[in-house]
Amino acid sequence: MVFPGGLKIKIQMKRLYITALALFGLMQVRGQQDPHYTQYMYNMSVINPAYAGSKESLSGGLLYRKQWVEIEDAPTTATFFAHMPAGKNVGLGLSVISDRIGPVEENNIYGDFSYTLNLGGEHRLALGIKAGLTLHKIDFARIYPTLPDVNDGVFAGSNPSSSNFNLGAGLFYYTDRYYIALSVPNMLKSKYLDFDGAEYGSEVSHYFLTGGYVFDLTDNIKFKPFAMVKTAFDAPVSVDASANFLFNEKFEIGGTWRLEDSFGAMVGYQITPGLKLGYAYDHIVSDLNVTTPSSHEVILLFDLNFSKKVSQSPRYF
Repeated sequence: MVFPGGLKIKIQMKRLYITALALFGLMQVRGQQDPHYTQYMYNMSVINPAYAGSKESLSGGLLYRKQWVEIEDAPTTATFFAHMPAGKNVGLGLSVISDRIGPVEENNIYGDFSYTLNLGGEHRLALGIKAGLTLHKIDFARIYPTLPDVNDGVFAGSNPSSSNFNLGAGLFYYTDRYYIALSVPNMLKSKYLDFDGAEYGSEVSHYFLTGGYVFDLTDNIKFKPFAMVKTAFDAPVSVDASANFLFNEKFEIGGTWRLEDSFGAMVGYQITPGLKLGYAYDHIVSDLNVTTPSSHEVILLFDLNFSKKVSQSPRYF
């Protein structure tokens, strides 16, 4: 079947493409600093596969982030991650990330493998690799709510979705009290959309340098500073610094700062020995503050200990 006015429909579809490609461009600019989390110190396996298996339990969590509230179709991110030791010195992990901005949706499914070297005492160095798929799709109905039959030949070759394989790697040096880590969670460059011979939304490598320490201020109060530096080629360096106070191994509160972007607060509560709830608020100070004042993030963490015979180290990250 051929629609009357096929040329007009093609023009409309080209406009839809242009709109979608503009959103891809926005994702590319933002994606050069992805993943973007305030509570990064508690979902490290998402950005560094070497973290997998570093805790003596099945550990993981759920995270939901609403970026730039009050901006229509602003980015939202939902994440599930889990990891565990799987034999001597070996760790395995899984992460599933769904990121949406307007009609453009990105889903990531990645598996992690790590191997840990015992350097003596409590000092350890883990090496990790990450592999999986990144899936992209465009919901044209959100751009143009009344579309003709998308199976018609007029729309042939539109290719509004794509899937790409990628690899990542990381190093994680840690003790029971501090850590320093370096990772590249996406090492392969790939394109998300090829239209009229031009590539849009190309993936670029991200580099993450993270670290943290736990100080005993008193028997019941601990001070936990964290930092993260992240960058990509042709993108500015982003610096995050955070500091939390932990009271009685239960309640945690602190602040966070992101260079030329935002500052905010974090709170957390240990509901049970194996379940923790956290919340982060970012107050925007960049140029986006004219349009939106804040971002919000909620995280739920769990630890499942299968064997009571295993001695649990006093880990705080």
